[in-house]
Amino acid sequence: MDWSQHALPPMRLEPRFGDRVVPAFAERPASLWAMIADAVAENGDGEALVCGATRLSWREVAEQSAKVTAGFSKLGLVPGDRVAILLGNRTEFVLTMFAAAHAGLVTVLLSTRQQRPEIAYVLNDCGAKCLVHEAMLADRIPDAADIPSLTHRIAVSDDSASQFAALRDNAPAQAPAEVREEDTAMILYTSGTTGRPKGAMLAHCNIIHSSMVFASCLKLTKADRSIAAVPLAHVTGAVANVTTMARCAGALIIMPEFKAAEYLKVAARERVSYTVMVPAMYNLCLMQPDFDSYDLSNWRIGGFGGAPMPVATIEKLDAKIPGLKLANCYGATETTSPSTLMPGELTAAHIDSVGLPCPGAEIVVMGADGREVPRGEIGELWIRSASVIKGYWNNPTATAESFTAGFWHSGDLGSIDADNFVRVFDRQKDMINRGGLKIYSAEVESVLAGHPAVIESAIIAKPCPVLGERVHAVIVTRAEVNAESLRAWCAEQLSDYKVPETMALTSDPLPRNANGKVIKRQLRESLTAAGA
Repeated sequence: MDWSQHALPPMRLEPRFGDRVVPAFAERPASLWAMIADAVAENGDGEALVCGATRLSWREVAEQSAKVTAGFSKLGLVPGDRVAILLGNRTEFVLTMFAAAHAGLVTVLLSTRQQRPEIAYVLNDCGAKCLVHEAMLADRIPDAADIPSLTHRIAVSDDSASQFAALRDNAPAQAPAEVREEDTAMILYTSGTTGRPKGAMLAHCNIIHSSMVFASCLKLTKADRSIAAVPLAHVTGAVANVTTMARCAGALIIMPEFKAAEYLKVAARERVSYTVMVPAMYNLCLMQPDFDSYDLSNWRIGGFGGAPMPVATIEKLDAKIPGLKLANCYGATETTSPSTLMPGELTAAHIDSVGLPCPGAEIVVMGADGREVPRGEIGELWIRSASVIKGYWNNPTATAESFTAGFWHSGDLGSIDADNFVRVFDRQKDMINRGGLKIYSAEVESVLAGHPAVIESAIIAKPCPVLGERVHAVIVTRAEVNAESLRAWCAEQLSDYKVPETMALTSDPLPRNANGKVIKRQLRESLTAAGA
């Protein structure tokens, strides 16, 4: 099964980044700014950005972005220079991103959760010349002597004294800078769970292809209204939300942060039709006692990723919002977001799958010997498509280790069945080996997610002198529940060796890195320290 039954734009084989040949959309914008210009032509007076009291049309977004471009030019920035963004979810984030695209600059996205040493490393590694940052985060910015390349710092605040207001106080720049499709548009640093973070280089053509995949497969139009409840500085926020809405010329409603109660108010008031969130966010919405009082009838697409969606959550959403189709979206920074998508009408029947390879995506399952394994067998997922990046900034060694003939080595263990549905079981490093029996943490976490008292969980290995490793669970609960009842719940649905033998129950959220991924290394270290 594939996407051939859907009405998709024509594709053709093209060379990409030298020696790759991949299917790409034949008709497409030539750059990120060209895609924004298309949105103005398609829906210039339609709403583009909504954030608090601010409401901007696509024409206004383009004009204000071009004013910021002129400000960048006055600072002496030239095409190819890096502009780092250390902002939360706000209008200025999008305007800075679009202005950089107009100016031919490279945006480097930083998370507001990153601390001073992490920020210093990224700014030095990418050689950023300008940093647009939250005024309240000024104390996290390293001293000038520690980041010699950084010549400009632009603070953003909500008052009239904001330095960003001065940056925007210019006549709009006219002609956009000339860029090539394969020029880098953004650098997003990967989570760095081991070693230093790597700067994934997202080219204009990568972003355009991914945005077109989302818009085409999910049938998004200028009538759609997306809500950005995930961080815009993550590939999901930047691509699945910001640039995808530019592609379809729809509206993006920006939430500064996700809080379930506020999310429901905004989604109802703004007639939201499209979202991409993690399953826990859907669960938290359903847990709100006044959920049924909100009119969410416009909500037709609920994208999710990062974890399996519990069957109970799917059933509840189907009962409460019959018109909502849930679509699993699997991808990574290196794939510019989507590698697979699940057609919404197939989600319930294939709940254990992350979907079908996206149009133009080739996914293969490779064994430890570097050879493809038969359908249905488990191995590492390798991915090649027009969305896969050319490599890592200033790191040819990491690029050579992670890419083979255009295929990116995902590090995820998975399989592909006879009908082309992809399954993801675990990260290679997170698989538990209990006396020779392999246990995939994602499977156990999925079962736990179905328990009504569980918000989220993380399964890690507990060292054992006899078996090598045993199963340990860290579980975030929302109600009184004990470990024995949770073990009984697991025992009804899992083989006995997969049932967690030890558990830590908490009401505190799991530790996450700047990209929102659970830091299992930190959980393992805490477990080791507790054992010692």
